[in-house]
Amino acid sequence: MKRFALRFISGKYQGSEFPLPGNAELTIGRSGELDMVLTEDMVSRRHAKLVVNGDQVIIQDLDSTNGTFVNGERIKRARLKEGDRLLIGTSIAKLISTSVAGSDQPERSSKLQELSTSRRTSQTRSMSGALEEIPLPDLLQLFGSSKKTAVLVIRSHADIGKICLENGVVAYASINDSKELSPSKCAYRIVNWKYGSFDMNPAKDHQFPERLDLPAEAILMEGMRIYDEMQRLGSDLPPMDATLSPALPLEQKLRDLSSEELDVFQYTLGHPLTEELFNNCPLDDLLIAQTVVSLSKKGYLKVSKSLSEEARSITSA
Repeated sequence: MKRFALRFISGKYQGSEFPLPGNAELTIGRSGELDMVLTEDMVSRRHAKLVVNGDQVIIQDLDSTNGTFVNGERIKRARLKEGDRLLIGTSIAKLISTSVAGSDQPERSSKLQELSTSRRTSQTRSMSGALEEIPLPDLLQLFGSSKKTAVLVIRSHADIGKICLENGVVAYASINDSKELSPSKCAYRIVNWKYGSFDMNPAKDHQFPERLDLPAEAILMEGMRIYDEMQRLGSDLPPMDATLSPALPLEQKLRDLSSEELDVFQYTLGHPLTEELFNNCPLDDLLIAQTVVSLSKKGYLKVSKSLSEEARSITSA
């Protein structure tokens, strides 16, 4: 018979597994006498119930204050499938299959509490994890649905992004605390990061230079739309480390350009590196990408080889 376990992939119990018995009802909550004890303020004393019957696992919310979420959706009762993500309080657990049978309840609960106690003094962040384990779209949907107020800090290999949430609404976003990038540009870029780590930190009272106030779902939909449209440009869009310069002598007249084309052309004069152009031009990323491709095809811009392309040429020579 197939056995399951809950693997905690974020929160104070991250890294631990809770094996589920083959047939049982388990109550989850903050109260110390329950089957699965999660000691945190956002968990109700009796929060949810798990019903395991062979290969069938049912989760039922017990009228908890902050709700129970499966894959970002608040539920009253749902059947869990392998790989589903369960959010209770600030803990995210994934249902996985395991060859290990569930041990007795006191031992399972004590291991969770030992882990919690060991981290109580050293772990100041309430949630953390890897984007490879919890994709950012799933994470934002979870936080949006559960109306979280927090600062989500995302670290990629090269950048640090921040998404500030107020009751599940994205109030502000930044990348590397840059003042040149608009919060909307930052938000739409960050949601497409696929590798790195995240931390959810408590929100601080401060004034944002510009507010977004957009639902997390709206940020996700628009960010993914921009990403998909830019991907369709394919090799026509220069790499971020390519250099753009006027194709001199210009055979076309500048007066024939649209206002957006003229803006992008002028910005390339001061910011010839493609990445710099995207970071400094106030137009949105998709419009910049489409305009760069148009200017190149019309003969206004010349694209020099990127550093990565030059390295490949030297290697193959």
